[in-house]
This record gives sequence, C-alpha cells and structure tokens, in this order.
Amino acid sequence: MRTKIIAGNWKMNKDVRESRDLIQQLREKIGPAMDPRVCVIIFPPFTSLLLASELIKGSHLRLGAQNMSEHDDGAFTGEISCRMLTSVGCGYVILGHSERRQFFGETNGTTNRKAKKAFSCGLTPVICVGESLEQREQGVTRQVVGSQVRESIDGLSTSLMAHLILAYEPVWAIGTGRNATPAQAQEIHHYIREIISEIHGEKESQKVAILYGGSVKADNAKDLLTQKDIDGALVGGACLQASSFLSIIAAGRV
Repeated sequence: MRTKIIAGNWKMNKDVRESRDLIQQLREKIGPAMDPRVCVIIFPPFTSLLLASELIKGSHLRLGAQNMSEHDDGAFTGEISCRMLTSVGCGYVILGHSERRQFFGETNGTTNRKAKKAFSCGLTPVICVGESLEQREQGVTRQVVGSQVRESIDGLSTSLMAHLILAYEPVWAIGTGRNATPAQAQEIHHYIREIISEIHGEKESQKVAILYGGSVKADNAKDLLTQKDIDGALVGGACLQASSFLSIIAAGRV
C-alpha cells in the first residue's frame, strides 16, 4: 500500500500569528506517534515559511510552498526561486494550480519548466491538473486532463517520475462546495495512471502519488481516500482549521 499524502494548501490565508497558532495546534494533536502510512505536508504562504520550518522541527509535518519561479535568480520582481525555498526548509512545491493558470496565465509549458527546475533543486513538485465545468459538460475531461499531464511531465526521466506528486483537481469543485464523486475521481485518477504507464511503464506508474483535490472535507475524505488510485488529498479550505484538517488526516490512516 502506498503512503497516503494529506497536503494542506493554505492559499492566501493566515498571517504569521495565525500560522503559528495553526501549526502549534496541529503539532499538539498529531504528536510523536503519527502513523507512518500517512505523510502530512503543509503549504503556508511565503511570509510564514521560515516560521513554519522552525515550528515543525521534530514533528511529522513536512513543508512546501505554493509556487516558485522557473528562474534561478535575477530581475523578476515578486518571484521566489527554488533555492530560496530550500533555504527555508521546503521540500515540496505546488505547480500548475488552476488558480495560477486562471488568474496568472500559467500554462502546461510553464508548469513543465518549473517542475524540472524544482527537481534540480531537490524539491518535489506537486503538479495540479483538472478540467473546468464547461469542459466536463462538453465531455472533454480526458482530453484536457490528458494534455495537461503529458505536457507537464514532458521530458521528466523515469527515475524522477517515481518522486513526482500529481494532484487531480477538477476546477468546478475547487472552493465551490461541490466535489467529484468517489467514482468520478477514481475514473480520472486511473486514467492519469494509464497515461504515466504508457510513457514510463506500469511498474513506474504505480510509484507516482496521485492526490485528489476539490472541496475535500472531513465527511467525504474517507470515501475518496479508499479508492484504488487515490493516494491522498490536496486540501483547500478545510486545512485552515486544525480540527477539520486533523479529521482528514485521520481518514488517510484507514
């Protein structure tokens, strides 16, 4: 059985004081006896990364960032490099999130370049893919998700793929209160794994963690996480309260 990954994307929420409070609550409840079958990653805003890195020392929590530049350094005002992220203790980075695509014009090509840069710095990319409501209603979910997966992982070696995390987040389910049914989510997760298998082989496809994201909550987490090809959850709003995030973490132990 693959380790379940429960990742919390804080998005543009929590100042430094609020970040401290949430992390301390999580540390207190998780304690030193965290089930090794569950990997918990938090993705605070950039302003809280250094604090978070200090607070999670000695715990089972791991740290990631919500985005990064494809460039090493230079005149890119407002950008953050992979080296900056590793210097504050990050081990993961979210790339290609639908909100980055929708509001900031990021593409599959951008995501691919960032993923390669992340790997070169020792960061594990969490690449997000997913269709809009219009695309689902048009019946082109597989075409859209397939293109996103193929173009985002293009050129990544088989050895790197074993360390990659993918997240299927149907755009119509993000922050809307709607979510894909467990069967709908499993169908697309299986399809994503088939694509990886075509490129890198069946054995290697089983090593890639594929998370589900899109209004994951305590009351639907168990049903989603028990699906064969769902290896965890990328949680949005429900990760901003310790109680609801802890309930999702508990569902990952099943």
